[in-house]
Amino acid sequence: QVQLVESGGGLVQTGGSLRLSCAASGSIFGISNMGWYRQAPGKQRELVAVFTSAGLTNYADSVKGRFTISGDNAKKTVYLQMNSLKPEDTAVYYCKADRGARNFWGQGTQVTVSS
Repeated sequence: QVQLVESGGGLVQTGGSLRLSCAASGSIFGISNMGWYRQAPGKQRELVAVFTSAGLTNYADSVKGRFTISGDNAKKTVYLQMNSLKPEDTAVYYCKADRGARNFWGQGTQVTVSS
């Protein structure tokens, strides 16, 4: 099993910044991609950004130019630097790790952006 622990969420005003962290533990050997997803009330969970084992990144169009994902493949940690936050970024943010055909999810961390 893989355990993912997120931290760094909180309340911030429009235009502010937050940095999320996610650390994997347990059976981390074989973890490939790690990423961030978010789910707003009444909406489906959506991809925010992905950090691959090759160090490549991919972003949702809605966050390009504002969010930056980074990671440490050796330590199986991933970070999400969020700048220029908007009220529509308000959601529970989840860390996800892929290992073979299995996906593992963190418990989520709340991000609230006030207008």
